[in-house]
Amino acid sequence: MVALVQTVAYLGLEARGVEVQCQIAPGLPRFNLVGLPDKAVNESRERVHAALAAMGLALPPKRITINLSLADLPKEGSHYDLPIALALLAAMGVTDAEQLGDFVAVGELALDGRVVASPGVLLAALHASSADKGLICPAAQGGEARWASGVPVLAAPDLVSLLNHLKGTTRLPEPQPGEVEAAAPGPDLKQVKGQEVAKRALEIAAAGGHNLLMIGPPGAGKSLMAACLPGILPPLSAAEALEVSMVASVAGTLEEGRISRARPFRSPHHSASMAALTGGGLRVKPGEVSLAHLGVLFLDELPEFQRAVLDSLRQPLETGVVDVARANAHVTFPARVQLVAAMNPCRCGYLGDPALGCSRAPRCGADYQAKVSGPMLDRIDLHVEVDPVSAADLALPPPAEGSAEVAARVAAARREQEQRLSGTGKRSNAELDGDLLERHATPDEAGRKLLMQAAEAMRLSARGYTRMLRVARTIADLAGSAGIGRIHVAEALSYRRVVGRS
Repeated sequence: MVALVQTVAYLGLEARGVEVQCQIAPGLPRFNLVGLPDKAVNESRERVHAALAAMGLALPPKRITINLSLADLPKEGSHYDLPIALALLAAMGVTDAEQLGDFVAVGELALDGRVVASPGVLLAALHASSADKGLICPAAQGGEARWASGVPVLAAPDLVSLLNHLKGTTRLPEPQPGEVEAAAPGPDLKQVKGQEVAKRALEIAAAGGHNLLMIGPPGAGKSLMAACLPGILPPLSAAEALEVSMVASVAGTLEEGRISRARPFRSPHHSASMAALTGGGLRVKPGEVSLAHLGVLFLDELPEFQRAVLDSLRQPLETGVVDVARANAHVTFPARVQLVAAMNPCRCGYLGDPALGCSRAPRCGADYQAKVSGPMLDRIDLHVEVDPVSAADLALPPPAEGSAEVAARVAAARREQEQRLSGTGKRSNAELDGDLLERHATPDEAGRKLLMQAAEAMRLSARGYTRMLRVARTIADLAGSAGIGRIHVAEALSYRRVVGRS
């Protein structure tokens, strides 16, 4: 007899069906596991053996073979423990094999028989829903699984409770969907003294989803303004929150099924490796650029990142996805992020200041800024010079306008974009391209002439030209203008620096 239990393999944000087949045949006692398992899956034999022993069950003294089909699909992770154990119990006659055919099972086993959390349960629940099956998962992740509407969920704390439920002697409690987590309070723009140009650029970036670079001396408020950005961004829609939660589920960071409507804000240290930023590792995991999907990726001290690491972001910033290719796997993660970066103008930080600047100026500034490649800078829509803040500025009272007022204008501009882009699959002006760009971001005659003159003088690339049109469209939206005029183009061009090519 061969007992079958359904589970999944994770490839990026795709859960692919895997059939766990168990056969117990006469022969010398042996426990074989085949089907391209990795080390974690191979070790499940010991965990399953110990968990069954904790229940008072011994493995039959026969040849046990577990096959994970499709056999040519690599299997990674500890979530195969539970389906392997259930297939073995069905083959032993302890539970009903036919009943298990109605479920997809995922979960790691502890040595005492507890079913403990494993990454990716939300993806498994969505796969089970599409296959019209129920889901068996750890009790700690029942709330996460319930977000997949219509899926019958058995959230088991341990193997004994699960078997008793399947036999009908007791019933597992019905899990409830996880809580919608409130956004954590952050800094308010009222804390920023002065810096009106930088705050205006921050508002434009938030309204259109544009990339932003702030350049200024230490202590000018660059990091503080970046930290204020989540407070002025609109919350995620329900569909977007589920999309972001799928990435968090695969990464194993979705705690107790709590889903947040706040946009992600990730701020990796400049020592981050390429795999940490774009994804990868022995078991391919999403990187910071995917964990920030539909949110903000903040890179402080931009030139201090390794150049190869920074340049690895060029493709994700353009396409909105990151492809991680390895010898044994090729997976794609979403990476539609808004990049916000901050940097000093030179290594000492005080370029142009006669009192504090070093003796190597201006060469030190050129060398320091050249650590960021021209193609990378070309992908950043808004470049802002942040001036130093004086003691007189700090002594001023807080500004009358804070994050709440700016957030209201940003929300109105985003609603305008949502109506304009309805049915196109695009979310913001930062994604305008092709016919959409031609239809919605063409300036009037005066604006077009100014843009053409500036493009020639600044030697804008085709990418830079397109990004200027997108920014001008956002500025017009903030002004409540249906068309793009010369004034909107002029302001967009004021945030563009002439960058070198490399």
